[in-house]
Amino acid sequence: MERLYEILEDMQPEIDFHSEKALIDDHLLDSLTVLALISELEDEFDITIPAVEIIPANFNSADAMWALITRLSEE
Repeated sequence: MERLYEILEDMQPEIDFHSEKALIDDHLLDSLTVLALISELEDEFDITIPAVEIIPANFNSADAMWALITRLSEE
C-alpha cells in the first residue's frame, strides 16, 4: 500500500490521499490522470486493469485502488 501512496503523491502531491475518499466524485483526479495512473499501477503491480474495472468506485480513494490491485493480483 505504501508504494501506491508514493505513486499517487508523485502524480498529485497537493492531494491528501490518506484521507480523501472522493477523488473522482470531487474531480480531484481527471480522466488523463486516471489513465496515467492505470498505466503506472499495471506496470508497478504487474496487473492488467480491464476496461470494466475503470469505474469511479475503484478510483475514488487509495483504499479502493488498493482493493482493486489486491483483487486483480489474486486472479
